Amino acid sequence: MNPFPITDTLFYALSVILLVLLFASASVALLGWRFPQKDWLELRQRVRTWWWIVAVFVLAISFNHTVSLLVLGFVSFLAFKEYLTLVPTRRADHLPLLWAYLAIPIQYYWIWDGWYGMFIIFIPVYAFLFLPMRMVLVGDTQGFLRAASTLHWGLMTTVFSLSHMAYLLVLPSDVTGSMKGDGALLVLFLVVLTQFNDVAQYLWGKSLGRVKVIPKVSPNKTVAGFLGGVATTTLLGWLLGPVLTPMNPAHAALAGLLIGVTGFVGDVVMSAVKRDLGVKDSGDLLPGHGGILDRLDSLTYTAPLFFHYLRYLYY
Repeated sequence: MNPFPITDTLFYALSVILLVLLFASASVALLGWRFPQKDWLELRQRVRTWWWIVAVFVLAISFNHTVSLLVLGFVSFLAFKEYLTLVPTRRADHLPLLWAYLAIPIQYYWIWDGWYGMFIIFIPVYAFLFLPMRMVLVGDTQGFLRAASTLHWGLMTTVFSLSHMAYLLVLPSDVTGSMKGDGALLVLFLVVLTQFNDVAQYLWGKSLGRVKVIPKVSPNKTVAGFLGGVATTTLLGWLLGPVLTPMNPAHAALAGLLIGVTGFVGDVVMSAVKRDLGVKDSGDLLPGHGGILDRLDSLTYTAPLFFHYLRYLYY
């Protein structure tokens, strides 16, 4: 089996991403040389971290499915671990927490095996029923409902939702024959649009934003940022969809619209979680960005919704 199943389209797409990173690095170096009196540390950190993020992403989509799923499963593990460092947990729940961690390799095994039926119900049904039962056996009812709900919500967002991105890699050809099964390009389309949507909403908000959308949850989110980001992401989806996916321009534009709207929702939902917990960032794993959840928050919504949108159209 070829460990590097890279198509020409994927190679060219990754080359464009590399050029963008090189341009960003050169721009930061030029700014530091041109305006040495300003502090460019955070910008340097963000660009340097993007190099690491892209390197992990390329590793996840450029190898065979086994390696790719191991990488993405590890990303879910890091996200779930970071989530558990934020939420309060009970000392009595150390064994249920172990079982929750074991759900991660099991979930990704269903993907590797191509068993869609078990993949789609394992965490929402079996883990949902099993973990509270295991917690009951401990015999501690103090804070039981909060502990059970926070544990399950963490699994749903960091493992179940994100694992839909991994399942895109193993999608077979569709029944009509129009789907070529290049899951790496599907993942690339999803991730590029999701991350681009975050950047576009930030830039539109900084440029034209006046009216706040949800000031008590995310004060920096504006109506202009939201609408401008969604419109720009819809346009990008229309442009890239026919190149990277089997979707026609209309379906690709709708996918861009879906990613733009739900990416915003995922971002503000995670902001609400952090505000409830009294933290600004979910961690410090990614210098200049915060924690891994700060980068994956939008994907917790866009990944499952884009997956089911695509599956509805072509399967």
